[in-house]
Amino acid sequence: MAATRAFVVSLTVAFVLVECGLAATYSARLIHRFSDEAKALRVSRSGVWPERWSLEYYRMLASSDVERQKMKLGGGYQYLFPSEGSATMSLGNDFGWLHYTWIDIGTPSVSFLVALDAGSDLLWVPCDCVQCAPLSASYYSSLDRDLNEYNPSGSSTSKHLSCSHQLCELGPNCKDPKQPCPYSVNYYSQNTSTSGLLLEDILHLAASSTDASNHSVRAPVIIGCGRKQSGGYLSGVAPDGLMGLGLGEISVPSFLAGAGMVKNSFSFCFDEDGSGRIFFGDQGLATQQSTQFLPSDGKYITYIAGVESCCVGSSCLEQTSFKALVDSGTSFTFLPREAYERVAEEFDRQVNATKSSFEGYPWQYCYRTSSQKTPSVKLEFASNSSFTVRNPIFVIYGSQGVVGFCLAIQQADGDMGTIGQNFMTGYRMVFDRENLRLGWSRSNCEYIDPLKCYSLLSMLLSGQDLSDGKRMPLTSPPSGSSPKPLPTTEQQSAPGGHAVAPAVAGRTPSKSSALSILISSQLCLANFLPPLLLMLHQLVLTI
Repeated sequence: MAATRAFVVSLTVAFVLVECGLAATYSARLIHRFSDEAKALRVSRSGVWPERWSLEYYRMLASSDVERQKMKLGGGYQYLFPSEGSATMSLGNDFGWLHYTWIDIGTPSVSFLVALDAGSDLLWVPCDCVQCAPLSASYYSSLDRDLNEYNPSGSSTSKHLSCSHQLCELGPNCKDPKQPCPYSVNYYSQNTSTSGLLLEDILHLAASSTDASNHSVRAPVIIGCGRKQSGGYLSGVAPDGLMGLGLGEISVPSFLAGAGMVKNSFSFCFDEDGSGRIFFGDQGLATQQSTQFLPSDGKYITYIAGVESCCVGSSCLEQTSFKALVDSGTSFTFLPREAYERVAEEFDRQVNATKSSFEGYPWQYCYRTSSQKTPSVKLEFASNSSFTVRNPIFVIYGSQGVVGFCLAIQQADGDMGTIGQNFMTGYRMVFDRENLRLGWSRSNCEYIDPLKCYSLLSMLLSGQDLSDGKRMPLTSPPSGSSPKPLPTTEQQSAPGGHAVAPAVAGRTPSKSSALSILISSQLCLANFLPPLLLMLHQLVLTI
C-alpha cells in the first residue's frame, strides 16, 4: 500500500461531548520523519535529502535519536555515581563479605567506606562516637588508610533534623519538636543496630556527560549520625557506615529522584573478582529480563520478588515457589524450609563428590573435592523470565589449593527467602523503583551508557576520528583497585580467623585510551545491535 510505504497513517480519536449530548470524531495524520511528505517540510543538514538506507540516512537517524534521548533527560542526569568513582569492592571476611564504595559527605568533604544495602533505607556513618567500630587501618588488614568519623560541627552544610520534620519517625517521642531528631534502626542480623541523630548534609556525586568530563553534583540528603552501633557493626561489618538503598523516603535513591536529578532507579553489578559498580538513575538495557516487585501487606516497603520455581541442573522442582527479599546487604542466600530442602537434596543428588563438613563454615551441604564442577541453580519468575545463578557455591581452600566447596544457601527462619549478594554475582542488577521492577542482565561490570552509545555510533557513522581517547569515555574511572574477596589459604583453614585480602583498597584513577574507545564501541554494538537489527527487520516487513 502506498500509504504504508510512505509511513503515513491516520489516527482517529473519538470522544463524546457529554454535556451537549453530541459525539464527534477527529482525525490527525502521523507522518514519518523520512516520508515523502516530510521531505517537502524540511531538508537535511547537507541540503540534500538522503537516500533511504544510505550512510547519511543512518547518520540522521543516530543524530535524531541522540537529541531525543537528551530531551527525555530534561534537567536531570542520565546517571550519577559517588564522586570518588562508580567502583565498588568486596573486602572478604574482614568486612563481612559485603560490597563497599567510597563516598564523600559534607563541606569540606570527608570520605567514608560504606556498605551497600538494598534491604534498608538509611545512610549512616560513625559520628560523635559513643560506641563505634575501630577506624584505624591497622585494625583491618585490607585497608591502606584510616576510616573516618563524621563531625557535624566540622561541616558548614550540616544541620540537625528537627523532631517536627516529616521524616523523623521518632518525633512523637520527643519532648520538644525543635530538638534534634533521634533515630534507631535494627537490622536482620541478630543484635545488630545503629542509633544516633538525623542530620541534613551534602552527598558529593559525579554525573557523566557525553563529552569527556564528569560534572560535580551536590545532593542534599539525610544522614544518620551513628553515635552507637551494636552486633556485627562492631566486629567488621560496615565499620565506616552503610548506605541504605531501599524504597523508603529517607534513602539516597529517593532523595535523588525526588529532586529530579535522575530517574527513580539504580543499578549495581558485582563481578566474580570482587569488583563492581553502582549507578543512580540506571534503568538497564531494553533486552534485560525482569520481574515485578511484590507488595507486603498492600504496600511496597522493600524489594520483594516472587520465585515461581527453582531448578537444579535440568530438573525443575515442584513446591519450590516462595517470596524473597532482594538484598545486597545479605552476603549469602536463604530459602524457606521446603524450598531449601528440595533444592539442597537435588543438588546433593547431582554432585559427583563426597559430602563432608568443614569446621567454622555455616553451610550444611559441603563436599570434599578439588573439582569446582557443580550443577547450575536457576530461579524462575513470572512472564517466563529466569535467573541462572552463576555462583551458588563457596570454594574452600587448604594448604594445597582447593579442598572442597559448599552450596552457599541456608535455610531461612520463616516463609520469606533472601536473594543475597552471592546470587547476584556476574549480573547487572537494576532496581527500577519507577516501574517497580527488578531487572537483570549478564555483565562483567563494564557499564554501557545508552546515550553515549548513540553518540559514539553517530560519530562512527559520520567518520569522526576517535583516536583521541579523551573524546568519548564510556565508563567512569574506577575509584580503587579491586581486591579478590577470598581469604588466604591459611586463614580459610583457621575457623574464625580474619581474612587478609591479597590486595588493598587504594584509589587508582585510570585514563581513557584509543583502545578503550574501540572496546567501548564494540560493547555498544554487542548490546544494541540485536535490538537494532530486530527493529530494522520489523521495519522492512512493513514496507
